[in-house]
Amino acid sequence: MLSSLLTIAVLHWAVLLIPGFNFVLIGQLAAGGSRRAAFAAVIGMTTATLIWAGLAVAGVGAVFAAQPALRLVAQFAGGLYLLYLAVQLFRSAGIAAQPAADSMAPRAAFRAGFLTSALNPKIALFYGSVFATAFPAQPSLWHIAAAVALVYANSWVWHGALAFALSRPRIQRAYLRHYQLLTRGSALLVGGFGARLIFAAVQEARSRLP
Repeated sequence: MLSSLLTIAVLHWAVLLIPGFNFVLIGQLAAGGSRRAAFAAVIGMTTATLIWAGLAVAGVGAVFAAQPALRLVAQFAGGLYLLYLAVQLFRSAGIAAQPAADSMAPRAAFRAGFLTSALNPKIALFYGSVFATAFPAQPSLWHIAAAVALVYANSWVWHGALAFALSRPRIQRAYLRHYQLLTRGSALLVGGFGARLIFAAVQEARSRLP
């Protein structure tokens, strides 16, 4: 059981350490002076992580693999939502000389963190493949529960540490000096993530056409 959990932890951390949209969102909120909003986004992300991990154990990853149309629809919706957030970010850079600490309310930050993770079906595929690789043929209920709790804890540790580190005063001061540039850069990154999700979904859908 310990070796199985260690394998899951190593694979999960390998993915967590790759900068993605979660990193951009947390950095934007925390460095902008809204630690509460940053941690609200973390709660949203980790909640979605817990749900996807539980669904992966229940076999949703296998369903997505067998029914790619469902996964592509969810992936396309996730890409659209990221593009919407990118537009909002870009507009916010042009209407203020400096960011307000409450530019995103905690509830809105939670929603952004949750939806961007919940609308990414590749998370279910990842957890499904990792669990299938690391689990024995017939894992016990405790083994399954420990694996789900492990990825949830990993997600909390990493994203929580980012929110705390990026909300330090020195980082906030540097952020405020370059607010418009960093905000627009973040918007472009977020938009890029969204466009990539949509492009990949469209390409895969076209490849499946007769």
